[in-house]
Amino acid sequence: MNTYKSAYFTASFFLIFLLSITTINAQEKQLKLEELKKKALQYSRSIKNDSLLIKRAEFVKQEAFHNYFPEVSASAFAVQAFDYLVPEIPTYLPNGIENLYSVSATATQAVYAGGKVRIGNELAELQLEARKIGHETAVDSVMLNTELKFWQLIQIQEQQKVLNAGKTYVNELLKQQQDLLDAGLISKSQLLQVKVEKSNILANELELSNLRKIALLDLALYVGIPFDTTMVASSTITKDNFSASILSNNLNIDLESNNLYQLSEKQVSAAQLEIKNEKSNLLPQVAIGINAAKVGTFNNAFNMDVQPIAFGTVTIPISAFWGKEKKRIHQKEVDLQIAENNLLDIEDQLTKYITKNWYDLQTANKRIQFAKDKLDFSTENLEAQRDNYNNGLNNLSDLLDARQAKEEAESDVVNAIANFKQKEATYLYSINQIEIPDLD
Repeated sequence: MNTYKSAYFTASFFLIFLLSITTINAQEKQLKLEELKKKALQYSRSIKNDSLLIKRAEFVKQEAFHNYFPEVSASAFAVQAFDYLVPEIPTYLPNGIENLYSVSATATQAVYAGGKVRIGNELAELQLEARKIGHETAVDSVMLNTELKFWQLIQIQEQQKVLNAGKTYVNELLKQQQDLLDAGLISKSQLLQVKVEKSNILANELELSNLRKIALLDLALYVGIPFDTTMVASSTITKDNFSASILSNNLNIDLESNNLYQLSEKQVSAAQLEIKNEKSNLLPQVAIGINAAKVGTFNNAFNMDVQPIAFGTVTIPISAFWGKEKKRIHQKEVDLQIAENNLLDIEDQLTKYITKNWYDLQTANKRIQFAKDKLDFSTENLEAQRDNYNNGLNNLSDLLDARQAKEEAESDVVNAIANFKQKEATYLYSINQIEIPDLD
């Protein structure tokens, strides 16, 4: 008896252990939006490329900063002739000169270059700021696409649940029809009607199954996780706890903090600096420097001591006032006008884009309410049609039509909620408030 209890206990423990492993595995295959966003942030190639562009812009900024420092160069020159370069000169050059070398070093510092050094640094700083804004835009875009793909998968999964409920209902109805047919109370045609209905459900079931796999593959590839058909997107949002709290806020059109608007502003600022940079070519340039050189021969025919000299240069670009430099200024002025017009155009487009997303969000919320009302009506109608059919007050076609109407209403609710969440993500993206998870 004790042996039996021990074996029973061991078997029970082993079964519980297997069930716990199955539960853990099932939990591991749950796809949650927050975790998917984190994976997308770590995997996205566009975000990685933008990070590299920021690094590149930082190197450009460092390069521009080095223009504030002197330029130092060194050179060496040597000649070995097949004959004398300078023949022997008694008393003065008894050995003649058949080789020669020269070594020199020069340091030059620009004192004034028309402001080109300062403007170059401002342009480099502006480019770095633009790259950082571009990186934020790339992150927001990845977050938006992840949410859209996630809710697309949720939508298909919920439609599968609706279809499964419909299949269960039809299976029960099919059993009822078979019992009635066996009892001789209905004709075979009524049983066939239900079988046709079930065939339609099975065809839709196969189509939805394939659509789910495609949506899951799309999401997996985008966030960089292995594709597994057993993975399931998980969300706590249902038709019973759905909330449209975002609509309690007012329409938010703050273009000054909008990334796309800021990028256009940077383009205008860059165009203004480009004009200043071209105008600097019309101004004098002043530089000072020092040079040290030593000249001699390898056979010590003569050697000159190191000769340091200081020098200064002033360059006045006289022809630039009517030459190609002046034409470049006009070109840059046209570029500035284009950038300013683009900024105004972006302002109009963003205002329209954000406003449209806001009204789309309101429409999506209304559709949820309408879909819920439709579901309530169709549920009540199906119950009434089932009661009437059981009491012989209507025919099978009316009951099947009512079932299809309820299934359609349930799908409408699922579609409306998924559509709202996608519209919500799009609106938050347009105002730079889409949620970004913390990777720490």
